[in-house]
Amino acid sequence: MTSFSLRPCGASDHDFLYAVYASTRTEELALVDWDESRKAQFLEMQFSAQHRYYHENYANTDFSVILFDNRMAGRLYIARWPEEIRIVDLALLPEFRNAGIGTAILKSVLSEAAAVRKPVRIHVERFNPAISLYRRLGFVEIGEHGVYFLMECGCG
Repeated sequence: MTSFSLRPCGASDHDFLYAVYASTRTEELALVDWDESRKAQFLEMQFSAQHRYYHENYANTDFSVILFDNRMAGRLYIARWPEEIRIVDLALLPEFRNAGIGTAILKSVLSEAAAVRKPVRIHVERFNPAISLYRRLGFVEIGEHGVYFLMECGCG
């Protein structure tokens, strides 16, 4: 099994967290006719808005940096609510994708959820390639919100 660890995000992680966020938007921004400076401004604005939204709207959430081989590999934001465990955000830098890290993280979350008899839910963009991973691990679509599927694994 792939080994990973988590540590709380800190103020010094801003640039890393931005890089993770930006890496998730690369394909989308490749389609727009903007210069790199404009893309960077857009990404910083979007990252700042998302970061602020998550911290203002997700109570009881752990904001963590994912470590793999003592290297910062991604971010995991997870909320533990009375009725569910919500994966607010799970993202890995490109060089850490498709290496089993996401699977290991999700299996760990699913194990925790089974122990406390709660479902795990996550919003996933409908064209995100990770949907196949979620389905393989037992997640099913239970709703739609704009471009997102709300997926759940009823492990509880």
